[in-house]
Amino acid sequence: MAACHGPAPRSDVPADETKTSDFYRTANLPNRFDRPYWFTGYGCQRRPPQHPFYRTTSSDYGWYPPTIHTVPTVFYPMSQKFSNDLAKSGMYRNYSLNTVMDPQPIR
Repeated sequence: MAACHGPAPRSDVPADETKTSDFYRTANLPNRFDRPYWFTGYGCQRRPPQHPFYRTTSSDYGWYPPTIHTVPTVFYPMSQKFSNDLAKSGMYRNYSLNTVMDPQPIR
């Protein structure tokens, strides 16, 4: 696991400006993946730190910030065609006949 480098770096003065493209061949990579030091808000960066009593094993997944070795090197964005068409026409509404009886309240 990657070590936490203390508090989150300020956006105007990053602690380490190493880019992913300096180490790996990248294709169509957004800046946020090419510069993983921009990511903030991970568990090891919290001040004050979380009390160990409330720490769970599932919180280990998001505990460490990404590094140049853990971010993707290729980015394939999804088309927004469906969402754009849905925004124009609105959500589907079911106008069919409801034949189910209403549930009786519990007494």
